[in-house]
Amino acid sequence: MLSLRVMGKNRAESATVGFVALGCPKNLIDSERMLAEIVQAGYLVTAEPENADVIIVNTCGFIAPAVAEALEEIKRAVDYTRKGRVKKVIVAGCLPERLGRELFRRADGIDAIVGLGQRDAIVSIINKTLVSDRPAAYLEPSDNRILDDRVRLPIGPVHSMYLRISEGCDHRCSFCTIPAIRGRFRSKPRELVLAEAAELVSAGAVELNIIGQDTTYYGRDLGAKDALPGLLAGLEKTSGLKWMRLLYLYPTGITDRLIETIASGKKTVAYVDMPVQHVNNRILRSMRRPDSKEQICSLIEKLRRAVAGIVLRTTLIVGFPGETDREFDELLEFVRWARFDALGCFKFCAEDGTAAAEMPGQVPEEVKEDRREELMLTQQQIAFAKNERRIGSELVCLVDSAGPDGSGRGRFYGQAPEIDSVCIIESCTAGPGRFVRVEVLEAKDYDLIVRQV
Repeated sequence: MLSLRVMGKNRAESATVGFVALGCPKNLIDSERMLAEIVQAGYLVTAEPENADVIIVNTCGFIAPAVAEALEEIKRAVDYTRKGRVKKVIVAGCLPERLGRELFRRADGIDAIVGLGQRDAIVSIINKTLVSDRPAAYLEPSDNRILDDRVRLPIGPVHSMYLRISEGCDHRCSFCTIPAIRGRFRSKPRELVLAEAAELVSAGAVELNIIGQDTTYYGRDLGAKDALPGLLAGLEKTSGLKWMRLLYLYPTGITDRLIETIASGKKTVAYVDMPVQHVNNRILRSMRRPDSKEQICSLIEKLRRAVAGIVLRTTLIVGFPGETDREFDELLEFVRWARFDALGCFKFCAEDGTAAAEMPGQVPEEVKEDRREELMLTQQQIAFAKNERRIGSELVCLVDSAGPDGSGRGRFYGQAPEIDSVCIIESCTAGPGRFVRVEVLEAKDYDLIVRQV
């Protein structure tokens, strides 16, 4: 739920907007762009949706739990309209893109639905919705568009921001809905990426987290091969930028040149987030992933040899159709061998419209949950042991927050915002957005207790 209150210079007919932001960092950027447009138009954005004239819910529609969360928020917003003050409910983002007009039936009481391609028309849509008595759908195709993400109203800390370098996806993983929702892969022009980075840094960002559905694919739709290292070289020149972190790197796209760029970069931190999903070769083929177990293991060894202090993060799926006990055990053994610094594990969801949803051998829910729990307990032991080994060492932390009691929260380069653990800083004298040197005193589960030195 959005927690900010902003007043534009000239409120549009004194109307207020309540904004609910759901979903991944890509959705967060879309929310921040819409908020900037709304405030610039003169609307008042309130942190109390129940007291707004219009509620906008920016949704995720990637997997069933996200759809359920979005529908719950939409229902809550519609309930506000039935209680009095709220006049209109607008639903934006991935769920309208995935369900189309079916969304009107799934959630009765919506006044307008807005697809991804109509993001920047949100003010016009609000204006039309306020004076209309008929539900409307704004779902023009966005496959060939690259939206300009400049001019954003940050929802979170301004010192750490997401920088999107592409949209959509050309991979056809059998379990994934993203290509159907966000369309074909489109690289953001290099000049636009650099301009947005400069804008974010001038607004206070010292850390940029680079995102796209597959950041290694950058430039391929434009005929360029291995273009990500060149883009990083350009971003390294951004004055005032201190850290860049790479997220969503497909293993097959991690080239020797990219590894060298990470190893030698002054601002590109030694952090690689590469979702491998599984390691059994039969399952990988069934997932329509281009990797093999041998390639993945070889890449992990290469990264650790080439990049000093590298932190590796991955995501895995358990319970994929047909996954046997033996294939799960192979995945578990791989996790013990790879010793990832951070790992997320998801139970397979049979998403409508995906090939995997129709595959034979669907795994029972209780089996999926047992496997997820066993895998995460295995990873927990690895993560806790790695934290124990950091005790007594010194790190540089970026402070995210500081409390009146002198404590703070921050992250060293191996901790991505929101998805990874944190450093709890004792005797913190620096404010958010500042870097401090700390000593690791102890490990507290996934987090580190540190003291400023």
